[in-house]
Amino acid sequence: MIAWGEDLGRLIPRRLLKSGHTHHPAVVEEAIKRNQSFELRIADRITTFAGSMSFVWLHAVLFAVWMLFFEKSPWPTLTLVVSLEAIFLSTFVMIGQNRQAAFQQAKADHDFGAQELELKTNTELTRQIHALTTELHKRIMGSPPPADRDSSPAT
Repeated sequence: MIAWGEDLGRLIPRRLLKSGHTHHPAVVEEAIKRNQSFELRIADRITTFAGSMSFVWLHAVLFAVWMLFFEKSPWPTLTLVVSLEAIFLSTFVMIGQNRQAAFQQAKADHDFGAQELELKTNTELTRQIHALTTELHKRIMGSPPPADRDSSPAT
């Protein structure tokens, strides 16, 4: 695990740091993994931009300007450009889906471990409460203490 410091602050995306919220450990761990790879950082930025309304408006303006002012017959070239862009964007979408699946798996693994620890702790507490209740009942009811103890009965 990486200790908090400049390196960790650099690896966690600004959007997570700016929110001011405490994040699930799986979210922080996945963010650190994603940000340690240059290619994945670029893919995340492209996917984030491609999924925004700015992307839609920018393309609407660029295609309108291209069709109206730059080419007399824009359709063959425009079709080629849009097809190539769709190929690359679909790849980035798949990268984003893989990232989401990895995050969900990491979160599920973390949650499972936390639930198992909580179950173990609760079971141990329940056993201790049972033992204390049994001992208290024996002392109040005047039953002799168990044979393995050298104590006199309480009054």
